[in-house]
Amino acid sequence: MVRVSVCTAEDLERAEVLDLYGAVGWTAYTEAPEVLMRALSGSHRLVAARREDRLVGLARSISDGATVVHVQDVLVHPDQQRSGLGRRLMDELFAEYEGVRQRVLLTDDEDGQRAFYEALGLVEAHEHRPSLRSFVRFD
Repeated sequence: MVRVSVCTAEDLERAEVLDLYGAVGWTAYTEAPEVLMRALSGSHRLVAARREDRLVGLARSISDGATVVHVQDVLVHPDQQRSGLGRRLMDELFAEYEGVRQRVLLTDDEDGQRAFYEALGLVEAHEHRPSLRSFVRFD
């Protein structure tokens, strides 16, 4: 059974975090472990999923807690994908934000991700009515 719970960055071991991020191919994070751990510490809400004692999923947000929440990371280990774990992580993450109007997410352009986030009620910015624009800059 997989247990999903709210945690802090201090509850996570650096090695297990790097293993999870590496398993999903997020090497931009694993190349700078100290930055990743600092980012986790700075998250507004952090949710972890464990099968036995193994970290198999993680979701985190950045938010003011009142008007906007940005979903920063949602990771599910490849051997746990398509099991409903991603939805459980997102449900637990969003449980803190019931009254928050803006839920924002920036993700890769993959069809599987689109279907997953649409199933959670999210829509692409250009498909929202009234129309929205989204802007991003990576340095």
